Amino acid sequence: MRLNSADAVAAAVYGQPGSGARFDWGLAGAAELGRVCAVLVVVDVLSFTTAVEVAVARGMRVHPFPWGEQAAEYARRVGAVAAVGRRRTTPEQPWSLSPAALSRAPVVSDLVLPSPNGSAISAAASATGLPVVAACLRNARAVGRWLRQQGYGATDTPIGVVASGERWPDGSLRPAVEDQLGAACVLDAVSGVPGGLSVEAAMALAALASTPDVPAAVRGCVSGRELVEGGFAQDVEVAVQVGVSTVVPVLRQGVFTAA
Repeated sequence: MRLNSADAVAAAVYGQPGSGARFDWGLAGAAELGRVCAVLVVVDVLSFTTAVEVAVARGMRVHPFPWGEQAAEYARRVGAVAAVGRRRTTPEQPWSLSPAALSRAPVVSDLVLPSPNGSAISAAASATGLPVVAACLRNARAVGRWLRQQGYGATDTPIGVVASGERWPDGSLRPAVEDQLGAACVLDAVSGVPGGLSVEAAMALAALASTPDVPAAVRGCVSGRELVEGGFAQDVEVAVQVGVSTVVPVLRQGVFTAA
């Protein structure tokens, strides 16, 4: 379908042109930035990208996959282990979206890690052929360094940072504090790129300046409290360890491995 002139102008504007680092939310935002950026950074602090960092740091290859029962079948096809829901782990099946559980589980070579947000976004973004990076509070600084070392961040090699967000019961996007702060940490690490920040990226970064205690904010936000009250406080504690990792998981050919 051919766009009319007004639609074409809008489509161009949505890509935040003229900046070296750009920011958006969710699956739709990732699709928009994926059209125009040279690399995408996906942030899902509680808990997909934190779980990816933990698993990749331990030597596992992580396959993102949208949430659903088909993950087990996909894992069988690719010769991987499929992670299960946090409450479905057993001694025989200890791999889940829980970063704390993954830090203790036996290391496997390949792990399919489904989630409705960060994993679904990563799986969709991989179809663009762009490199996709998993960032969280633990490795945001390392991700920023790697992006700059690779030459990303000019207006012709822009970085797209995507805060995954959560879901309301009707399936619509719920912007999430922890993902905005995680994205802000990445944007802070690339704020000196030649192309500068888009207005959207600069506003996302501003959240960091107004948050003197990022771990406390994540513990106290809706998503953090949900996990704590559900018995998964350890997952939050793993996720709020700011800047402790140098691991940069990059998704190429459908698999996250260390850059």
